[in-house]
Amino acid sequence: MSANKNKTVHQARRRAIQRLSAIALGALTIALGASPVQAQETKLLRIGYQKAANTLVLLKAHGTLEKRLQPLGVEVKWAEFAAGPQLLEALNVGSVDFGYVGEAPPVFAQAAGADFVYTAYEIPTPDAEGLLVQKNSPIKSVAELKGKKIAFNKGSDVHWLVVALLKKAGLQYSDIQPVYLAPADARAAFERGAVDAWAIWDPFQAAAEKQVGARRLATGVGAVNHHQFFLSARPFAAKNPQVEKILLEEISREGEWVRTHTAQAAAQLAPIQGLDADIIETGLKRYAHVYKPVDAQVLAEQQKIADAFYELKLIPKPLKVSDAVLK
Repeated sequence: MSANKNKTVHQARRRAIQRLSAIALGALTIALGASPVQAQETKLLRIGYQKAANTLVLLKAHGTLEKRLQPLGVEVKWAEFAAGPQLLEALNVGSVDFGYVGEAPPVFAQAAGADFVYTAYEIPTPDAEGLLVQKNSPIKSVAELKGKKIAFNKGSDVHWLVVALLKKAGLQYSDIQPVYLAPADARAAFERGAVDAWAIWDPFQAAAEKQVGARRLATGVGAVNHHQFFLSARPFAAKNPQVEKILLEEISREGEWVRTHTAQAAAQLAPIQGLDADIIETGLKRYAHVYKPVDAQVLAEQQKIADAFYELKLIPKPLKVSDAVLK
């Protein structure tokens, strides 16, 4: 064999050994748990939101949360839901880790066995939901709704609004005909006169007022607190306190921006929510956009809702609301 051929063979053998050595070294590195890819494995935060949840919608649009979590290797994914009950169904089956809902959905979800914890809440905003009637309706008071059809989303915050308003007016829940419909279907039924009243939250409330002249028969003022809650899947909250802390910091910053830039926020939300900016601005002004950690007082108020729903047989068993708190 010539010298050139020997040199070629040795070079080929050396390259083959180098490749095998690299493969072996990579396998050993993985076995020892020192793989750079493994060390930088991306975690996932799945947030459920509603189109009417203004702060979360803007947080998603602005992308500031993603920037804060990127150094931690946390990816954010967003999922939209029609209303709170649907969002909590997703949380219950493990499809989302965090979400924002009204005061009644957590009660129904806890009764169904959902494993979540109360994380934070928005201070009371009772003017942000109401009971609407047609502009030419002869009904002038809640007491006149006896025997009438009221549309609302079952298990949502306006479910509690209806219960509370009826009690305040001296009526029983059994005195009315509840028509359980999601917001879009409820508005359609309301417009064609298939129901006598519609319980709804903003911005859908403001939209009905401005677009079809709906009249607010009553609001939550003097009847309910209308708290909004941020809820977390218990396993996620227990394992990711730093992520939760950053998430709530960014939500609070976004809320402060909405309070000080209401018209600008409405303009940004208009194409997302498919409503005129003036309608959205009306709705924004009815919310507080101020968020606080869950405390004993707000849990006691949630307990009153749970007790009332159990008495009405709307949930199958009594609840201890404080069980849904991370100890």
